[in-house]
Amino acid sequence: MLVNSSNSEHYIWGGQCHGWCLHKTADLNIVQEKMPPNTSEVRHYHEFAKQFFFVLEGTLSIEVDDNTTDVKMLEGFVIEKNTIHNVMNDSNRDVVFLVISVPTSVGDKTLA
Repeated sequence: MLVNSSNSEHYIWGGQCHGWCLHKTADLNIVQEKMPPNTSEVRHYHEFAKQFFFVLEGTLSIEVDDNTTDVKMLEGFVIEKNTIHNVMNDSNRDVVFLVISVPTSVGDKTLA
C-alpha cells in the first residue's frame, strides 16, 4: 500500500506542529513530522523505544544530555531508549523529518 501525508492519520502536537502516521504497529512506528520556525518538543525519554530522526527539509536541532546537535537535510540521528532528549526548530523555516521508533513510542513517553 502506498502511503504519504495525504492518506495517513494526521495529528497536531505542541499546538502548531504536525504529524502523519505513515506506519503504526506495536513493533514499528514511522511518523512524518513538520515543525514551524521557533517550535520545540518537551524534554522527555522513552523507556522502550529507540528512535531514528531523519531530516527531509531544513535543520532540526536535537538536544541530548545538554548537548545540541544540528541535523541537516538528508542526515539522521539515533536516540537510544532511556535517553532524555528534545527536538527544536530554531530556524526561520519549516523543518520536515521522519521519526522511526522501534518498538512504537506510542504510550512510551515520560517527561523529564
